[in-house]
Amino acid sequence: MSGEHSGRWIAILALLISLIALGTSILAYREAGGGRALREQVQTLQGALETVRKETADTLARIERAVRPPEKSETVPAQSKR
Repeated sequence: MSGEHSGRWIAILALLISLIALGTSILAYREAGGGRALREQVQTLQGALETVRKETADTLARIERAVRPPEKSETVPAQSKR
């Protein structure tokens, strides 16, 4: 019977220690900024990604203009008659 009783106290002590550890980790998380820093990093990366996307689109447009000749307003038949 005493073995059962001591096992119960050990379980209660383990529960108390885990609750104290959980409380300490929550306080540390809040002190470190909570998730604000992560949100700020995501916003910064989204801005940088948008800039890179625009630069890539501009570069591709320049390459397309260099490779393709300018289109003329008059239509040229695909096969000319002889």
